[in-house]
Amino acid sequence: MPSLDDLKKRIKSVKSTQKITKAMKMVAAAKLKKAQESAENGRPYSEKVQNIILNLTKSINDPNNAPKLLIGTGKDEVHLCVVMTADRGLCGGFNTNICKLAKKHFRKITKEGKKLKIITIGTKGYDQIKSEYGKYVIKKINFKNKKKLSFIEANEIGKVILRLYEQNEFDKCYIFFNSFKNVITQIPRSELIIPATSLSDLQSSKDKNTDYEETHSYEFEPEEDEILNELLPKNISVQILKAFLENAASEQGSRMTAMDNATRNAGDLVEKLTINYNRSRQASITKELIEIISGAESL
Repeated sequence: MPSLDDLKKRIKSVKSTQKITKAMKMVAAAKLKKAQESAENGRPYSEKVQNIILNLTKSINDPNNAPKLLIGTGKDEVHLCVVMTADRGLCGGFNTNICKLAKKHFRKITKEGKKLKIITIGTKGYDQIKSEYGKYVIKKINFKNKKKLSFIEANEIGKVILRLYEQNEFDKCYIFFNSFKNVITQIPRSELIIPATSLSDLQSSKDKNTDYEETHSYEFEPEEDEILNELLPKNISVQILKAFLENAASEQGSRMTAMDNATRNAGDLVEKLTINYNRSRQASITKELIEIISGAESL
């Protein structure tokens, strides 16, 4: 049984931890509001860019000559997976949930005999997948020194992905991130960003919209192909930025919930330790009284 001094030190230690977790919860709550607003404001923009691309594809005359970023290479042999996690911990299951979804996809790819390549963004993601899938990681990226990620960082990653695609290093590219729903719920998601659509989908869309030109008399300047060639590379960076914003809100929401639970658990532990301390102290005092009385009676 621990001594009174040990219990006293333990209570003091848990109370100190409780102060830290409470402070972290308050900081996360303050950051969450702004991160949530950024994520919600970014969604319409990324969705609009994708809608514009889809509308432009309907006016392509020859789907076989469409840009590769739109319809792909025609192969499905090499998959590039971009796992986007945080550089910091103490945020509940935020990083773990993303890595679980990514690992599930990795197993599917390897089981089908396809080639896997991984880019990790954030140190926590690499730490969780390196033991099992470290040999597939071709690039590790982190932004530890950045307080807030912007389109500049998203564009840097987009350029890395585009460079690899131009070098025929992969056929399909997926990104893995957490989609923010509310403080309690963050949903891990995977999105295919290259290609933007498939040749069969493009042909099917064109067949369903044979009267497209009659009902939608849009004129593009410059031509549709030129707009797509400009917009498709930018769309990669836009989708990565959206994932950054969703991750930022999800991370703060998950951290706020985790720190709130930790603070309450610390309070419960302090209460239990205090009860044990009082009982031990009472038992010690009772023992001393018995010894004093017994000594007095023996005299």
